[in-house]
Amino acid sequence: MAADPLSSLVEELARLPGIGPKTARRLAHHLLRVDRARAEALAKAVIDVKDRMIHCSTCHQITAVDPCSICSDPERDQSKLCVVEEPFNIEPIERTGEFQGIYHALLGSLSPQRGVGPDELTVASLLDRLDGVEEAILAMNPNVEGEATALYLAGLLGKRGVRVTRLAFGLPVGGDIDYADQVTLARSLAGRRSL
Repeated sequence: MAADPLSSLVEELARLPGIGPKTARRLAHHLLRVDRARAEALAKAVIDVKDRMIHCSTCHQITAVDPCSICSDPERDQSKLCVVEEPFNIEPIERTGEFQGIYHALLGSLSPQRGVGPDELTVASLLDRLDGVEEAILAMNPNVEGEATALYLAGLLGKRGVRVTRLAFGLPVGGDIDYADQVTLARSLAGRRSL
């Protein structure tokens, strides 16, 4: 016997990252309450994303046009390349308004336990983009995989004469030292600067 539509919806919503069974049920019940037009708009948006969004052939971020708007912008500083793990890491950096260079998304991070090596990432296309790049900013996540990826890339990029920098990590604004973990505090101390 097939599952009822509500159970199927809850099951599919629970597969989304960060959505547990309780939140999935709450979302499903919300969708039951909205009018049909809103539910169809959501369904259409999901289908449109699957049908129309692609990876930029240059930087690998998710876009509806190729090359993406950043890669095709002649005002961007081509000498500064920010390397991120995933395409969704680009948006928060862009929101700061501080970085005017170009990007490269690796589409993951090195993880021998999961069988992810350099060949499973976009490392080869990164190396092909280095003409005119003076600085590569490694914006990997501060975890074991991110650190391993950053160290690996630093070695490769350094051999090609590119200055390699890393995003600073430390205590968040408004954070409390009492609640900071040991790694965050160690990085904060190591990355300290003069006032």
